[in-house]
Amino acid sequence: MTVKQLPLPALVAHCIRLGIPGIGLWREPVQEYGVEAAARLVRDAGLAVTTLCRGGFFTGDAWLESNREAIDECVVLGTDTLVLVSGGLPAGSRDLSAARARIADAIGELAPYAAQRGVRLAIEPLHPMFASDRCAVSTLDQALAIAEEFPADQVGVVVDTYHLWWDDRAPAAVARAGAAGRIHSFQLADWTTPLPAGVLNGRGQLGTGAIDLAAWCARVAEAGYTGPVEVELFNDELWERDGVEVLEETLGAFLAV
Repeated sequence: MTVKQLPLPALVAHCIRLGIPGIGLWREPVQEYGVEAAARLVRDAGLAVTTLCRGGFFTGDAWLESNREAIDECVVLGTDTLVLVSGGLPAGSRDLSAARARIADAIGELAPYAAQRGVRLAIEPLHPMFASDRCAVSTLDQALAIAEEFPADQVGVVVDTYHLWWDDRAPAAVARAGAAGRIHSFQLADWTTPLPAGVLNGRGQLGTGAIDLAAWCARVAEAGYTGPVEVELFNDELWERDGVEVLEETLGAFLAV
């Protein structure tokens, strides 16, 4: 999504050119290109698919079929991790506790299907500003409270700096998640203000905002995480620029962090 303006073949080619060993894919562009075709493209290039995003939205309707399809797409693409954005409040509701309970129940229903296919579910807590419409799971502690009801190789969490940097309880939760082997994905984005209208596309390029990203990288490494590190930037200004230039800039910013 950092360079969603690049067609998938161009993204794959420039990742290979720049020595980027893996990509986190999103369902929409993969479906547009064709799941089987995307799998061949990435596989033939020798790239790893680090995660597929996204499943979830359990507080809406018709979530089960969509999430099972996402798990099946993970299998085709060769990734073992489906990122879950769990969904906000159901229409007309103000009951956050009930929404979180519904999310936990839904993951309980989905987890056996994923486990049978060798796919891990990674619960991503989102910043509280998204609690009403996108994700009622707002902290790493809340995500772990759900994940810890299942084996660590079935359900874990996503550590995303953009969503967690503000929470003084997050470092202890990262350590707890790491000790249990529940960090299934680690994502970097910076926090810059003022946020844009709508706030969704306000993720800053690495090193341009308020987050001590190097400290977060060290924290997650100390927790025992050795997997891929993704950069995920939703940013209208970056999307308006040349995608190859943004990819190269992002790689440089990542290496600096």
